[in-house]
Amino acid sequence: MTEQPREVTHRPYAGTVPAAGRPQPANLADILERVLDKGIIIAGDIRVNLLDIELLTVKIRLLIVSVDKAQEMGIDWWRNDPMLNASQQDLHEENRRLQARLDELEAARDEGRG
Repeated sequence: MTEQPREVTHRPYAGTVPAAGRPQPANLADILERVLDKGIIIAGDIRVNLLDIELLTVKIRLLIVSVDKAQEMGIDWWRNDPMLNASQQDLHEENRRLQARLDELEAARDEGRG
């Protein structure tokens, strides 16, 4: 008789009660929930200098939160962003076309004067 290998389904930390004073590993969903609930800010600057002459500066400000938390903080730029809102995108496109037409008319007017 040969014994078939059994599939191991034991997860060492699943459903275990944490020992006093010992943190238990959290799963990815728990970590993500905490980050989105509390928020996390990542900030930094990147500078490129050559012989004490600043050539490039990049400022990075990253805020990671849930939509609810962002609204609590007064951040709701996605509501009015023309690239994310279909009706706003249509207005943005119309504005671009009108600006191009105005530029053409002004160029024709200036040509007629010269």
